[in-house]
Amino acid sequence: MIVIPAIDLLDGNVVRLHKGDYDEATIYNHNPVEEAQKFKEAGFNHIHIVDLNGAKEGKFVNLKHVKQIIDSLDISVQTGGGIRSFEDAQMLLDQGLSNIICSSMAVKSPGEWLKVLDKYGDRAILGMDLKNGKVAYGGWLETLDKSLEDFLAPMIDRGLSTVLCTDTSKDGTLEGPNVNLYKELSEQFPDLNFIASGGVSDADDLKTLQDQNQYGVVVGRAYYEEKISLEEMLTYHSG
Repeated sequence: MIVIPAIDLLDGNVVRLHKGDYDEATIYNHNPVEEAQKFKEAGFNHIHIVDLNGAKEGKFVNLKHVKQIIDSLDISVQTGGGIRSFEDAQMLLDQGLSNIICSSMAVKSPGEWLKVLDKYGDRAILGMDLKNGKVAYGGWLETLDKSLEDFLAPMIDRGLSTVLCTDTSKDGTLEGPNVNLYKELSEQFPDLNFIASGGVSDADDLKTLQDQNQYGVVVGRAYYEEKISLEEMLTYHSG
């Protein structure tokens, strides 16, 4: 299982939101490069960065800070937030990002998203936010009236390999991930690699996910709130 440390950027600061609420943002570091350096020095070579400004504004805003992290640390970065078109995805991948994560585009502009999959293959990760078992979008205020099979089938046909899946009820809560959800998804879609996101509270959660043979997990708030150490995260990291 790969364990991916997370950095959420808001106005250039490292923050965490509670259940996606921008009014409940906790600032952990004013220096994103310094934060990423801790992960690099601990032994992680790949990190997860979300541009929260971009997610809200519909355009990628924090590229300058992401580029500083890549250029100064020589670290691999997957990023999402505000990627709305093929051109947005192309621009970010041309800027040195290893992977881009798209969620709103897959729902609102599926043709654009399929073009990204056609050109970039496994460098394109689907961000799938689930609310009560349905795909959520628009700040998690709306849900897609379509089954997961119907939603994912055309993407799988075009080469989708990795899905970063967030249970919106768990995000930023430290209540533990929805392990049953990830188990069911892995069984239902055996050809997809699922990265669990949201709710990780301690090392036991990582052990549970590893025991289920999950592909990957993103760890954010649990680390920042000192519920889990980088050393413990590395114990379950095989990337």
